[in-house]
Amino acid sequence: MEKFFTAIATKSATLMGQPAAFMIATGCCIVWAVTGPVFHYSDTWQLVINTGTTVLTFLAVFLIQNSQNRDGAAIQAKLDELMRAVPKARPEFIGIEHLTDAEICAIRRALENEAGHGDKDAASADASVDELLERR
Repeated sequence: MEKFFTAIATKSATLMGQPAAFMIATGCCIVWAVTGPVFHYSDTWQLVINTGTTVLTFLAVFLIQNSQNRDGAAIQAKLDELMRAVPKARPEFIGIEHLTDAEICAIRRALENEAGHGDKDAASADASVDELLERR
């Protein structure tokens, strides 16, 4: 089931990202708008576009999120492999994506300070990158 969903999500995300999909959606909206006078701008006429767009948006959110999750996990695995393979890299960085936002921001600030790009006044108050990585 998971492979089937992955295949459907990947194919759907690819198709929805094509210019033709945008043109089809735009064409549907134009056809809907042009038919307004024919249906006297009735409640049913409005319900058709509202229901269609709501259902498609609802389904697209899950498909796009699935694609982003897989892409993010693949990129993270590749970065982890690079961190493992580069001799001077600190292996403690592997897995920091599981830290809280505050912890990641603290590490980023410490890296900026270490590189000389951070706030000079805050540099002395912040912990070093190594200290922050040891705490996790």
